[in-house]
Amino acid sequence: MTERLNLGQIALLITYATGMAAGQLLFKAAALRVGDGYPLSKRALLLLQNAPFISAIVLYAALSVLWVWLLTFTPLSRAYPFVAVAFALTPVLGALVFAEPLSARLLAGIAVIACGLVLVVG
Repeated sequence: MTERLNLGQIALLITYATGMAAGQLLFKAAALRVGDGYPLSKRALLLLQNAPFISAIVLYAALSVLWVWLLTFTPLSRAYPFVAVAFALTPVLGALVFAEPLSARLLAGIAVIACGLVLVVG
């Protein structure tokens, strides 16, 4: 039988997934600041001067350290399903922050992800 996750592990895994979603919001903010009217080489230079982009990179670096630390005491097979929280949270945050649409189909998919996570964590 697989060992159950304790509340501390679950909290850290949800923190990780929430951070991943926050990073995506930062990348979206960076993309909106740069726009699409530049060649790729110019965009790359603009991104290197873009606070949301730099913040996302720093956040993802910190999250990578958190993830590796989590894996020292959490089985990968139990930890990785929590990444799905980011897949569910990112569209909702995108709708709240950037007024992106949320379709019924997308919301149904998020519900399926939530049900799957409940089954895995069970």
